[in-house]
Amino acid sequence: MRRRLSLVRVFLDTNVLVYLFDGDSPAKQERAREVVAEVARARSLVLSSQVLSELYVTITRKLAQPVPAATALRTLEGLAAFPIVAVDATLVQRAAARSAAEHVSYWDALIIEAAVETGAATVYSEDLQVGSAYAGVTVEDPFAG
Repeated sequence: MRRRLSLVRVFLDTNVLVYLFDGDSPAKQERAREVVAEVARARSLVLSSQVLSELYVTITRKLAQPVPAATALRTLEGLAAFPIVAVDATLVQRAAARSAAEHVSYWDALIIEAAVETGAATVYSEDLQVGSAYAGVTVEDPFAG
């Protein structure tokens, strides 16, 4: 069953969090810091276990200057203070159905379904189709203009 929470929530896609650690993109790094601080202060930040997993792998292995594992782990511990949607069998099935029905990648559909699960009004993402709306969740690019 999908829950709708009373707070206005913002779901962050992995790419927003990765920019916190990407020194090769200083403007996006600064903007990511602003966005994360804003939604964290408002206690409106929500994530999924998928995002946490992708974040860890990306910042420890894929950046030009990888983050030490201990630093990445402390980051995950800090983010765990916010609501986290676990990727379970039901979420996987809903994402697969959305992927097929709306012709979005499975991984993007999993982000969308996790956002729906949390009752998020918005997904901040640089990767998803900006301006699209899925089941009441609107996609915004926090790095755009």
